[in-house]
Amino acid sequence: MIAPGKPLVWLEGEVKSPPFSLGARLRTGFLLRRLQSGERLRMPDSRPMPSLGKRCYELRIADGSRDWRILYRMDRDAILILEVFAKGSRKTPRAALAAAKGRLRRYDDACR
Repeated sequence: MIAPGKPLVWLEGEVKSPPFSLGARLRTGFLLRRLQSGERLRMPDSRPMPSLGKRCYELRIADGSRDWRILYRMDRDAILILEVFAKGSRKTPRAALAAAKGRLRRYDDACR
């Protein structure tokens, strides 16, 4: 087994069954491992989120009739997990964006 490169830093949320199905949890782990190894994911697995900030993305997980989203930022030394939520419409909920931005701001302030 290859050791992951970048650590995951969970600022919020978790991926567990339930509410994630076992398949969705395994898919999420697979995609996160790819990110940790330095791979850049593209659609349909991930898309940029410039409204959230530089180097910010949305991981997209299909889970039967429900879709999950994980907002994250790729830093040089880590992958920051900002928010995990069930997607209910085409637009990302304002509350999820506001929470992720607040967590990023607090994290960046603490690292200065």
